[in-house]
Amino acid sequence: MIKYFPALFLFLIAGYCEAGIIRGVVTDNNNHPLPYATVLIKGTTNGTTTNAAGQYQLDLPAGQYTIVCQYIGYRKTEVKVNVDAPTQTQDFHLEPLNMQIKEVVIKAGKEDPAYEIIRQAIRKRALYQQQVKEYTCMSYIKGTINMDGAPDRFLGQKIDKEDMGVDSAGKGMVFLSESVTKVSYREPDKLKLEVVSSRKSGGGFGLSFPAFISFYDNNVTAVITQIGPRGYISPIAQNALYYYKYRLEGEFTEDGKTISRIRVIPRRKQEPLFSGYIFITDGDWRIHSTDLLLTKEYQLELMDTLRIRQTHVPVADDVWRVKDQYMHFSFDKFGFRMEGNFVNVYADYNLHPQFPPRYFDNTFLKYDSAFDKKDPAYWDSIRPVPLETAEAKDYHEKDSTAKANRDSAFSRYTLDSMRRKQKPVKMMDVLWNGAKHKYYFRRDSSIVSHDLKVRGLLQALKYNTVEGLALALEPTLLLNTGKEEKLRISPFIRYGLSNTHLNAYTEIAWTSESRIRSKFGSNEWLLAGGKRISQFNNANPIDNIANEFYTLLLKENYMKLYENWFGHLQYSRVFQTNDKLTAGIRYESRIPVENTTDFVIFQQKDKLFTPNHPEELAHVPFERHQALVVDLSFRFQPGQQFIELPDRKIPFSSKYPTFEVAYSKGIPNVANSIVDFDKWSVAASDAMNFKLFGEFRYRVAAGGFLNDRNVQIPDFQHFNGNQTFYNLKYLNSFQLAPYYKYSTTAPFYATLNAEHHFNGLLTNKIPVINRLKWNLVAGVNAFYVNGDNNYVEVFAGLENIFKLVRVDVVTGYQSKDNTRVGVRVGFGGIFGGMLKPGNNK
Repeated sequence: MIKYFPALFLFLIAGYCEAGIIRGVVTDNNNHPLPYATVLIKGTTNGTTTNAAGQYQLDLPAGQYTIVCQYIGYRKTEVKVNVDAPTQTQDFHLEPLNMQIKEVVIKAGKEDPAYEIIRQAIRKRALYQQQVKEYTCMSYIKGTINMDGAPDRFLGQKIDKEDMGVDSAGKGMVFLSESVTKVSYREPDKLKLEVVSSRKSGGGFGLSFPAFISFYDNNVTAVITQIGPRGYISPIAQNALYYYKYRLEGEFTEDGKTISRIRVIPRRKQEPLFSGYIFITDGDWRIHSTDLLLTKEYQLELMDTLRIRQTHVPVADDVWRVKDQYMHFSFDKFGFRMEGNFVNVYADYNLHPQFPPRYFDNTFLKYDSAFDKKDPAYWDSIRPVPLETAEAKDYHEKDSTAKANRDSAFSRYTLDSMRRKQKPVKMMDVLWNGAKHKYYFRRDSSIVSHDLKVRGLLQALKYNTVEGLALALEPTLLLNTGKEEKLRISPFIRYGLSNTHLNAYTEIAWTSESRIRSKFGSNEWLLAGGKRISQFNNANPIDNIANEFYTLLLKENYMKLYENWFGHLQYSRVFQTNDKLTAGIRYESRIPVENTTDFVIFQQKDKLFTPNHPEELAHVPFERHQALVVDLSFRFQPGQQFIELPDRKIPFSSKYPTFEVAYSKGIPNVANSIVDFDKWSVAASDAMNFKLFGEFRYRVAAGGFLNDRNVQIPDFQHFNGNQTFYNLKYLNSFQLAPYYKYSTTAPFYATLNAEHHFNGLLTNKIPVINRLKWNLVAGVNAFYVNGDNNYVEVFAGLENIFKLVRVDVVTGYQSKDNTRVGVRVGFGGIFGGMLKPGNNK
């Protein structure tokens, strides 16, 4: 679970020197430690942040310095020190701010003085947001996640607590990471991150990815979009007065400036809003510091609370930037209780960096060739936030264990231990869960494995009116054939008890990583052949579970099938840009089949099964024939940005749509093939996040037949209909359309699938629904072939039900047919949106 928990956040610091160390503890007037207080050298942005125990450490060359210590809600303190010894101690005892409030009489109908301060800050917001045109800085992040409890089982699977790194009670540190990164920025949106060093307890990548949180933005992205898809409204956003109430709770003077402490109070629950405090300087009306909180009541997702504290300091004349940022989150769901701290320290701001030409290229995040080769002495020398006792212990134990595992990788004991650790196959695995086994062996400096997977017998049972009850065995053997090479062998054996037909075929896929002109990519060769049973629409619009439900319980057989002896050879190349080229040739000897059973659980004498031939295409004959077809396709997304590792680039994101082009050619008079057609299609799809106004997703496509001299039913252009109660392919289907009624061989067609996810907009004002965080979704699906063959459906529904479920009410219109109305259920929401339908065979 923890491995996949959104690993969150950010990035890194600070130049180091050699001569002396200043260390100490920051406490309040009662000697209680002040965690994550700011400690810096006056006149610079070089400094550190205390850890959770209030401890700090500064590495400084010999000389005289003024050290500044500040903490939100406490009076800033300065101390002069002379660094003339290897180690010196300098503790700080901070006094609470003595807030002064000017005597203001607020009469009935008058407003709190905080409102005028906020208005001034709003007027200055755009200036400070755009004040710095370009800069570089160094940034350090230390992240920890602690588990305070974990269930014994999750989703029916036993939790291996030892593997998670926690004790039998589910307590322990499950994540510890440090990183140092150089950050480069140029207005308006050029950003480059260069990871100097990164470390994770036990090995692996640390957190080097930035989460820039700027309260000068109208809409604040709090770390990752899944935490709040709509973003959050800043307390000084252009329209903030509509969302927040404010209260002036005091003023204090610091370095000759008057600073106002303003309480930020959301006007309404279930809006994406902060609560807490913002500190504004008098006269120039800039942010001095923040202490703001997000909770589930204000549209925080995934987490229960997220606290964000920032301290801003001057880095040049009239320019302030964030010096440090502290985030604390808590999570208590599904039996997992955890909390995490992520502290960021920024230093060495350069507001006139003089970037060389083409410095900002398509590499967004770049790792130094030695980013993970730094020893503990290096980290001790540059770390601005001292390790706590538990953190030092975690590094020692997990790094030692990882080293021991690496050192013993060749040993017979390690190999035998991994073999013995595998769980035995139980009866429930055979019947339902499926069985897995790893065959471990040594290669070079590591232990790798071949993997065998077999589906449970009950899941292998299928039912349809052609085969009756069928047993479909689908074992998969994945062979690790070499470094960056894998061979997958997947036999499929299927027997129908009613029609007594045996269908069996095998897929063999070989995948290897390769480079073209030093650019990383991967190749896959697929060879398959044998005898199988297929749907007429090879997109498989109805899956087995839905078909079984409707056939056995409602006596409606929507799945239409044919058998075929086939051979298939395909090559695909995924390029470094994530573009994909696919070319294949397939040969089929297609055989019509008929219904052989009418068994149902509930007899309904007034209903009859329809023939296996699609009844909407009853006028199109389907007889045994041969077909030879060549398929070509190319998927690409321009403007791709990359994460650059020492040995390769990995595609990260693009602001442009994804495009697909495809072409299929039916070749006649070869190996008795009778098909003769030329079929083309183009498509574009994208998801656009409009923050407060939700997310818009779409897919548009066009295509047709340049030549349709002989097109058989499996080669028609089929539109993915849906006549069942649930839907999975939202952006490539029509929720109420029949499966084959609109199938065509026309020279041109066009389709549109569009939906808008409001992500809480509108529904956050409806009682009960807003507390449940059910969100509105609405859209339209349509296709057009000609005046007689067209279809439009509109829908609206609720998603994020239990974070997983989506329910739509759909109305479908066709020019020469009755209006259809129906309800469809599927996956949608925070977790549901992450699920993608598999290839259901």
